[in-house]
Amino acid sequence: MANTSDFNGKWALVTGASSGIGMELARELARRGAKLILTARRRDRLEAFAAELAGQGTETLILAEDLCDREAPQRIFAATEGAGIVVDILVNNAGLGRYGEFVKNPIEQELDQVRVNCEATVHLARLFLPRMVERRRGWILVTASTASFQPVPYLAVYAATKVFDRYFAQAIAEEVARFGVKVTALCPGPTESEFFEIANATAFKRKVQPTAEVARKAIDALAKGKRTILPKRDGRLTAFLVRFLPVRLITWYVDKLGRPKD
Repeated sequence: MANTSDFNGKWALVTGASSGIGMELARELARRGAKLILTARRRDRLEAFAAELAGQGTETLILAEDLCDREAPQRIFAATEGAGIVVDILVNNAGLGRYGEFVKNPIEQELDQVRVNCEATVHLARLFLPRMVERRRGWILVTASTASFQPVPYLAVYAATKVFDRYFAQAIAEEVARFGVKVTALCPGPTESEFFEIANATAFKRKVQPTAEVARKAIDALAKGKRTILPKRDGRLTAFLVRFLPVRLITWYVDKLGRPKD
């Protein structure tokens, strides 16, 4: 494990911690000795997960919040400040996706993706990052996606928000590097999680990677200060190849692959 001791005893805030990649990222941080602030919409799942971690000796705090609510990031920040908790590790993992034709999908579901995947990511980073800069210490992990390397018809908004996440993480990584703060963009491909079922995107579910493997590689990359991590070989190959292909060819192929059945 890379620089495991760096996270020992530090408080880590993990969004979207009730399932999938977020839950495994939290578990991995707990293995490195971190204390955890778990936030997601579903309090019952957070409580069950916190009990699991407590049984293993990990100190936890639960904050049930829906990041579709624009005030949620400020409430999360206020709760940590009120508890006197110093957050050294911010894991901006919460994300929404919606499969389907853009012209037919409900507009609120499309806008919620922007609110959670982009707006909440920026808001939380802006709240917690200044303290990290002041302390000359901190880590931020932003969950993007291999979808961020090309347009994805029928996941149009989701893929576009993940481009935002990846570029945002890479840009602020450069800004804060001189202050000792490390920022990593995690770009997983299809992963064992609820995402495809919740997003109704099973047309794109193939060759999934174990979530625990994604989390382990992500936290290793964060500890090493890597700016971007693509945890799966297929994802790294795809991200490389699409640089040389016409965008029109890529979208044509994805349209054939993912077009909803009538």
